[in-house]
Amino acid sequence: MSENAAPGLISELKLAVPWGHIAAKAWGSLQGPPVLCLHGWLDNASSFDRLIPLLPQDFYYVAMDFGGHGLSSHYSPGVPYYLQTFVSEIRRVVAALKWNRFSILGHSFGGVVGGMFFCTFPEMVDKLILLDTPLFLLESDEMENLLTYKRRAIEHVLQVEASQEPSHVFSLKQLLQRLLKSNSHLSEECGELLLQRGTTKVATEMEFRHVAQAGLELLNSSDPTDSTSQNGLVLNRDQRLAWAENSIDFISRELCAHSIRKLQAHVLLIKAVHGYFDSRQNYSEKESLSFMIDTMKSTLKEFQFVEVPGNHCVHMSEPQHVASIISSFLQCTHMLPAQL
Repeated sequence: MSENAAPGLISELKLAVPWGHIAAKAWGSLQGPPVLCLHGWLDNASSFDRLIPLLPQDFYYVAMDFGGHGLSSHYSPGVPYYLQTFVSEIRRVVAALKWNRFSILGHSFGGVVGGMFFCTFPEMVDKLILLDTPLFLLESDEMENLLTYKRRAIEHVLQVEASQEPSHVFSLKQLLQRLLKSNSHLSEECGELLLQRGTTKVATEMEFRHVAQAGLELLNSSDPTDSTSQNGLVLNRDQRLAWAENSIDFISRELCAHSIRKLQAHVLLIKAVHGYFDSRQNYSEKESLSFMIDTMKSTLKEFQFVEVPGNHCVHMSEPQHVASIISSFLQCTHMLPAQL
């Protein structure tokens, strides 16, 4: 185990899939109740490194890298990333782990994927924990735009595949600056944590060519001297994931309500005070959150909503704000009151 390994980490996993492998990391007790941890868009399994050691260690936690993220294989050329394909990845992973019933802990996009899996395979999920998870709802009068969104997603993938722009290697400092600039919720420490698993070192020109041929993303640099760098980093994630609309599905409120009625397990929704919804100026985003909370409260027998101090990445930057809430929920020691 490396000196940078997260406390309590017991193993790195590599699960075979038809296009390569799904990478994951595991904590806790192999004999304990299983919990699958799902990271956010463009993040990786290391986003749980600071949270899971604070949770009860008599559970077995597995944090996977979605396809095209972290250390997992990219999809084959020409094969797109869709929400449904990420849902199917979960089914493959739990089949490989021989889990028949488990809990899901999902942050942001991971919560969306986990929630969709929950609706699709309700008999397999015991508890669902959503960490500052957004919705992708469309009002009835917006549904006519759905095909436009799908068309843009297809065209974006084709543009990425056709791009022949020169690629460059970056230093850790450069990558960290770019990551923090594009994600105001991340602290420098959390950014470095994600880059540890989300990058590959390039030590020689030969190695650089090998990595580039493997399909890893090489970011363009405004500094022409970077092109000759022999000691730098490349991002592991697939370039086709760079546009969020490629990986999400917009649904109507009617379909959302119908899906929630399918849920059969306990659900915990944690919202950060300065999280995803706080950063959105769009009124419909916040109204969608109220719609989801109201629907879950009126539909589910076991539902908890808790608001905590922190930003969208609170589970990384200030994990103590959510650890006790998640621990109590997993152990079912008591029901927490909804804080609306």
